[in-house]
Amino acid sequence: MGLIFPKDYDPRLSVRETQEAIKYIRDTFQKEFGREMNLSRISAPLFVPKSSGLNDNLNGYERPVSFDVPWWPGETVEVVHSLAKWKRMALKRYGFKPGEGLYTNMNAIRRDEELDNLHSCYVDQWDWEMVIDKADRNMNTLEGTVRMIFRIIKHMEHEVWYKYPNAVNKLPDDIYFIDSETLLQMYPDKTPKERENAITKEHGCVFISRIGEKLSNGEPHDGRAPDYDDWQLNGDILFWYPTLNCALEVSSMGIRVDEDSLAEQLKKAGCEERAELPYHKMLLNKELPYTIGGGIGQSRLCMLLLDRAHIGEVQASIWPQDMIDECAKHNITLL
Repeated sequence: MGLIFPKDYDPRLSVRETQEAIKYIRDTFQKEFGREMNLSRISAPLFVPKSSGLNDNLNGYERPVSFDVPWWPGETVEVVHSLAKWKRMALKRYGFKPGEGLYTNMNAIRRDEELDNLHSCYVDQWDWEMVIDKADRNMNTLEGTVRMIFRIIKHMEHEVWYKYPNAVNKLPDDIYFIDSETLLQMYPDKTPKERENAITKEHGCVFISRIGEKLSNGEPHDGRAPDYDDWQLNGDILFWYPTLNCALEVSSMGIRVDEDSLAEQLKKAGCEERAELPYHKMLLNKELPYTIGGGIGQSRLCMLLLDRAHIGEVQASIWPQDMIDECAKHNITLL
């Protein structure tokens, strides 16, 4: 995307006021989110053993940060990319039933991220997962859950407006649903990001479904690991963001693979060897619950609600010195 500097940018809150607002949004949102979605707050790991197969492979090329520990000879430990698989194991381990779920604060390091207004090598999100019946693995369940999350974000907008009326960003009143193939047919000459921008600018907030599967042009809308989301039952929530003149992804989520879709997607992705990993064996043997889950970016949500120009204004990370200096010239203070 490259670095964008909005003309005459005014953050409207001081750095200390911003820090207070960040805490308010994070504390308030997770309480409302947990209550409305029937999710229990649990603790989660910062790293997992590589041999478990629990780490998220994302698009397949990102390198996890890894290290060894002296008391575990021969094992490599990886800092998580996300907790997509770990959460499903936790639901089984802790005895969650259909209609019940969990959420956790997930912190990750993505060393290969290209830094810009929206991307940092530090990731902070609410990872959540809920047990469902196999009969509920359908689009109605997915869209109903998306609408609930959208309503919670809209209510959060009202809460922030009440406390910080001069800083809150006005969000659209509804969310529009479209699948990635239909979007391709609408804009056949555009790139996936250009298609996202076009449809999100038109509707204000959209959920683009079916991400990971190859489309009619032979390319997927975006990369997705084959072993957590069902590519036919997933998607992203995006808001149009006038401050940066682009679509802002706030959540990636979906109904998770069952034993059939896992085997099919591993084959399509050319990584059938993963079927021998402990997590994948359990899934193929129907030993794990059927679930729906995803992640909601904490800094992305703060950025959206406070109408900030750079994610570094709402999270503490590391940035190139030239980016820090250039942002400062445009009234953008990176934490």
